[in-house]
Amino acid sequence: MDADFMDRLQALRSAFARPMLISSGYRDPTHPLEAIKSQPGSHASGRAVDVSVRGAEALQLIALAVQHGFTGIGVQQKGSGRFIHLDDLSAQAQQPRPTIWSY
Repeated sequence: MDADFMDRLQALRSAFARPMLISSGYRDPTHPLEAIKSQPGSHASGRAVDVSVRGAEALQLIALAVQHGFTGIGVQQKGSGRFIHLDDLSAQAQQPRPTIWSY
């Protein structure tokens, strides 16, 4: 994992003031979820995590993530595998930034 990203993530966790369960972090480019992509995604850069969170806590995490400079926020809040994806890729690495999407 990228050291600057981890510092940003720790600052977010401190502001969130509760444990953050990471369900996905770094993925090698040969990982099945990365290998099917035309080019490796943000997890393969070491600058992304998925945090298991739901409901009001998910909304709070999103607001804090924006304040802490995360530029990519993915929201999965249906079913049993609910999470928020967070990354801090630059606009040069992926367009547009900042951005938010749902799964």
